[in-house]
Amino acid sequence: MKNYSFVRIALIILSLLFNQAKAQNFTQTIRGTVTDIISQSALPFSTIVLLNSEPIVGTVADINGAFQLNDIPVGKQSLKISCVGYKDQFIQNIVVSSGKEVVLTISLEENIIQGKEVVITGKVEKNKPLNEFTTVSGRTFSVEETQKYAAAVNDPARMSTAFAGVISTDDGNNTIAIRGNSPNGLLWRMEGVEIPNPNHFSGVATSGGGISILSSQLLTNSDFLTGAFAAEYGNALSGVFDMKLRKGNNQKTERTIQLGVLGTDVAIEGPFKKDYKGSYLFNYRYSTLSVIEKLGVKLGGATTTFQDLSFNVFLPTTKSGNFSLFGFGGLSKQYYDAERDSLKWENNYDRYNWDFKSNTGAVGLSHFIQLNKQAYLKTTLLGSGTWKYYEEELIDNDYKSKSQGFHKDDQNKIALSSILTKKFDARNSIKAGIIANSQFYNIEKTSANEVTDIIETNVHENGNGFTLQSFVQWNFKATEKLTLNTGLHSLVYTDNNTYSLEPRLSVKYDVTKTQSVSLGYGLHQQTQALGVYKGRQQNGDGTYTQANKNLGFSKAHHLVLGYDRSITEYLRIKLEAYYQSLFDIPVSRDSSETFSMLNNESGYFTDPLVNEGRGRNYGLELTIEQFLHHDFYFLLSSSLYNSEYKASNNYWYDTRFNGNFAFSLTAGKEFKTGKGFGNRILGFNIKSVYAGGLRNTPIDYEASVLKGETQYIESRPFDIQAPNYFRIDTKFSVKRNRPKSTTTWSLDLQNATNRKNVYGEYYDPLTGKTKTSYQAPLIPVLSYRIDF
Repeated sequence: MKNYSFVRIALIILSLLFNQAKAQNFTQTIRGTVTDIISQSALPFSTIVLLNSEPIVGTVADINGAFQLNDIPVGKQSLKISCVGYKDQFIQNIVVSSGKEVVLTISLEENIIQGKEVVITGKVEKNKPLNEFTTVSGRTFSVEETQKYAAAVNDPARMSTAFAGVISTDDGNNTIAIRGNSPNGLLWRMEGVEIPNPNHFSGVATSGGGISILSSQLLTNSDFLTGAFAAEYGNALSGVFDMKLRKGNNQKTERTIQLGVLGTDVAIEGPFKKDYKGSYLFNYRYSTLSVIEKLGVKLGGATTTFQDLSFNVFLPTTKSGNFSLFGFGGLSKQYYDAERDSLKWENNYDRYNWDFKSNTGAVGLSHFIQLNKQAYLKTTLLGSGTWKYYEEELIDNDYKSKSQGFHKDDQNKIALSSILTKKFDARNSIKAGIIANSQFYNIEKTSANEVTDIIETNVHENGNGFTLQSFVQWNFKATEKLTLNTGLHSLVYTDNNTYSLEPRLSVKYDVTKTQSVSLGYGLHQQTQALGVYKGRQQNGDGTYTQANKNLGFSKAHHLVLGYDRSITEYLRIKLEAYYQSLFDIPVSRDSSETFSMLNNESGYFTDPLVNEGRGRNYGLELTIEQFLHHDFYFLLSSSLYNSEYKASNNYWYDTRFNGNFAFSLTAGKEFKTGKGFGNRILGFNIKSVYAGGLRNTPIDYEASVLKGETQYIESRPFDIQAPNYFRIDTKFSVKRNRPKSTTTWSLDLQNATNRKNVYGEYYDPLTGKTKTSYQAPLIPVLSYRIDF
C-alpha cells in the first residue's frame, strides 16, 4: 500500500512538472544594427517596434545604430523599423527560438523627397535582391529556406531548383542549368570575390557537385541571379550565387550540433572577450557515411568519405575599419575496387577500379572601412585552390589491372577585390571596383588510345595566367517610381591577350504601390576552362599542338522584361520574359561535326575549336509566391522555354538542356502544439517537380559493337528527349523550444515515390546490349539538431 501511495505521489509530481514545462512561455533576445542600404553608415535613433505586441514593445537604436529587444516570446515575430528621412521597413516572420539569439542587420532606403513622409504599409520586400543595383532576374534567399524546403538539405543550389527557370541536370548531385544554359556558366561569389566551386565531389571546371561544402551556419541572406546581371558581375553567362557571410554572436557563446545521414556537424560561435564587438564562428562536418562504413556496414559499391570546415572571424577596430578572416575547405574521396569474379559483373562498369579525389579550399581576408557617412571601401584578398585526381583501371579476363589513364588538375588562385561604394544623395549612388585573379595551374591528363590501347598524354601543362576585371555602375532614382541602373564591365585574360567591354542597363518603374515593370539588358562574356585552352593533340611526328590556346570568350546578349505585382501583403506574382543571344561560342573547326561548348559539362576538350558558334535561349517564367502567413507558404514556379545552338555546319539543334518546360510547387505548413506558444512546432514541407526531360544523342549500336564502347550518331545531336521528369520530395520536422536550447528532428524523403527518372542510355559491351541509366532513387535523410 505504501509503495502504491509513493508511486501515485511521484506520478502526480511528474505530471505537475510536465504540465508546468509545457505551459512555459520561453523568450529570447532580438538585436542588431540599422544602416543605410547604400552607404552602410549607421542610422542612429531609428525606432524598432515589435508588431502585434500588447502592450507595445519597442526600442530606439543608439548612436551606432545598434538596438536590442529583450524577453521576446519564441515563435514567429515581425518588426517595423523607422527612421526620419527613410522609408519604413517591415520584416515579417522572424524565427525566434530559445536556443539562439536573433541578430539582424537591417538596411533602410532613404526617401527621395525629404520632408514627405513615405510609409509603405504592408509592402512585401522579401523577394527583393540585397544588391540595390540588381533590377531584373534576381531574388534574395535565406538560410531558413535552405533548411526548410523539402530536399534542399541546407544546400543553396538544391534549394534554387524551386525557382523559375532553374532545373537539376542530375538529381544525384546539385548541378543546375539556368534558362537552358550550360551549368558551367554559373558564377560563385563570396564577400565580393569569385570563389572555386564550393561542392564536394565536383569535377574540373564544373559548377556543381554531390554535397555543398558551405555550412548553412555560416551564411546569411544572399542573392541568386539568373540573367542580365548588374555591372559588378562578370565572367559568367548563366547565373550568379552571391553569398554573404554571417558574423558570430559577439555577446554570448552559442553552439549547434547536428547528427544526420549525410554528416555530423559541430558549430560554435561567440565573442573573444567582454565589451569587444569581435566574434568567431566555426563549423566542422564529418561524413556519417564513412563512419558507418568503418563499422563494417557497406552502403553501396563505392566507398565515400568527406569532411569540411567553414569559418568566419570578425575583428573590428576603433579607427582602422573592420577585418574579417573567412574561409572554407572540403576533402572528398570516392573509390571502387572491382570484384575479381566475372560472375559478379552485371555490366561493364563493374570490371573497373577507380579512385576519385576532389579537394577544395579558400581563405580570405576582407577589410571594410567607412570613409565617411556617404562612402565605404571594401577590399578582399583571397587565396584558393582545387586539387582533383581521377584514375581508372580495367580488370581484364585474367583479373589483372590495366591502366586506362588518369586526370590530375591542380589550380590555385590569388584574388584581390577592391570596391568603392559612394552615395551622393538620395537619388544618386555609384559602385566601382577592380577584381584581379592570378592563377597557377598544373594539369595532366592521360587516356588509352582507342586503337593501340597505349596511354597517351592529352594535357600536360603548368604555368600561370592572369585575369583582370573592372566595373563601374550608377544607381539613379529619377523619381519615387522610376529607378535606373547602368554600368560597364571589362574583362581581360592575359594568357592570350583577350579582352572585352560589356555594357549593362536596367530600369524599373512602379506603376502603383503594388505593381512594377522592369527591363534589363546586358552583354556578358566568359573565359573557357583551362583544360580547353591547354588541351593538346599529338601530331604524326610525335610533337603536340595546342589548337585552342587562342580561343576568345563565349558571349551573350541578355534581354529581360518583367512584371511584378503584390496581390496582398503576403501574396506575389512575378512574370518575366527573356531572350538570350549567344555568339562567339567555341564549336568544332571541322564543319562535319556538331560539337558546341554550350553542351559541354566537363573541363577538358582537345579537338580544334573556333569561336563561330551561336545559341539562343528564350522563354517565359511565372512565379506565384505566398510568403509565410498563418504558418503556411507556397512557391509555384513555371517556365516555358527553348534552348538551341548552331553548329559549325550552320544547322540549328536543341541543346542538351532544352527540356522546353518546367513546373515546380514548393509548399509547407507548420502546426503549433503544446500549451506554450511556439514551444513545439510540427512542420510538413513538400516539393513537386514536373519538367521536360533532358536531351541525348542517339546511340549508334553497330558502331558501338565494333568499338566495344558507346558510340553516338553525331549527325543527330540531342535528337532524343528523355521522358518527362517527375519527382516528389517531402520533409517532416518536429521543433521544440526548451529553456536554453532548441531541438529539431527532421526526415527528408527525396524522391518519395521512388520514381525511376531516366538519365540516359549507354552501350554495355559486357552484355552487348543498350541499357538505360536512371537518376536518384528514394533517399531518406534523417537528422537531429540542437542549438544551445
